Amino acid sequence: MKPIVVAENLSKQYQIGEKQAHYASLRESITGAVRSPLKRLRKRAHSTERTVWALRNVSFEVEPGEAVGIIGRNGAGKSTLLKILSRITLPTSGSADLYGRFGSLLEVGTGFHPELTGRENIHLNGAILGMKRREIDRKFDEIVAFAETEKFLDTQVKYYSSGMHMRLAFAVAAHLEPEILVVDEVLAVGDANFQKKCLGRMGEVAKEGRTVLFVSHNMTAVQSMCERAIWLHDGELLEDGPPGQVVSNYLSTSFSTTTEQKWAEAETAPGNGLVRLRSTRVRPENGTHSDPITVRTPFVIEFEYDNLHSNSVLHPSIMLFDEEGTLVFHSGPSREPVWNGHPFPIGRFHSECHVPGDLLNDGAHRVRLSVIKDFRELLFRYDDVLSFDVREAAEERKHGYAKVPGAVRPRLDWQTKIVEEHGELRSQLDNDSAE
Repeated sequence: MKPIVVAENLSKQYQIGEKQAHYASLRESITGAVRSPLKRLRKRAHSTERTVWALRNVSFEVEPGEAVGIIGRNGAGKSTLLKILSRITLPTSGSADLYGRFGSLLEVGTGFHPELTGRENIHLNGAILGMKRREIDRKFDEIVAFAETEKFLDTQVKYYSSGMHMRLAFAVAAHLEPEILVVDEVLAVGDANFQKKCLGRMGEVAKEGRTVLFVSHNMTAVQSMCERAIWLHDGELLEDGPPGQVVSNYLSTSFSTTTEQKWAEAETAPGNGLVRLRSTRVRPENGTHSDPITVRTPFVIEFEYDNLHSNSVLHPSIMLFDEEGTLVFHSGPSREPVWNGHPFPIGRFHSECHVPGDLLNDGAHRVRLSVIKDFRELLFRYDDVLSFDVREAAEERKHGYAKVPGAVRPRLDWQTKIVEEHGELRSQLDNDSAE
């Protein structure tokens, strides 16, 4: 099958602080022609120092019907790549060929004219995408319903909010049946329901056999919607492969662990006049904070804090998030046998949460700590108070297992037994084995 997108050695260089072109007069041109060669060389050297490569020798192919996620940190070259594929900008070197009609959504309202109404812009965008009028008319009601802009359809787009702009722009790009749909992280401006709706629509486009190129910082969306991921780093293609593997490698490089924190002085400790955090750590149940934690390891999350107000019923709790920002679990001391539900005197307290082994999946994890007073008043909250990596166990690696999906990875007991053995089936199996 012939690829629908082919990028070969794509490179893009930008001039930092580059000014708009200046059209010189005849006198300036003559003067410039006789300028000192040494001065020109100095200017060229200075110009070279003020350039940056947004992309460097990026090559890949995309087959028809593939949904490909493009990930990387800010400034990695993701948006530059999409702009080259969308013919918004030209590469400095290399080539990018697309063999099919494409629709792109790189910025809010791309291709919309602010003086035209929503209705007029739907037809304008459709024409730009190469659609015939009857094709646009056939999809028109579906586009408007998806965008939820019926009341403002005959209002000029310049009066639309950014959210309305986004809904209409995405609806047009996704419903006018492009063979290649290119979407940047622009969806982040929408509300949660709209983002979910858009992701669902992109999933439908991919299932219909059309190609999707999706730039996002939402790793959950990339893994759920895409069958392949491309990781860009400093303008270079670092990895191209299954999304679970690529996302895991990307997150592990951008993750720094904090397995212990201490505050010697109360004045600098996080907290307030009611409670102050003095130390926190995560460690294996029979180890220290510097020891590794694997998927098989029971571990402890512990913290010390000063209660500065007498007779407060304190309720410390933690929320554990995985590398994709998914909440794995929330836990409080509801089963703590001594102090749960009782007033705390002024003093320093030590709390521990014991987490069993064979529960978490491998990958990066972060802890959020909260302290509640009298079960209703939030006294203190510390996001990412701890961050640690759960590693694959050695006994699991020797089986060659790939990254297991899911926020948790419990080892559950299974049992299988035969209910009834059929003689004829057994004889057939024996015969097949003999052959």
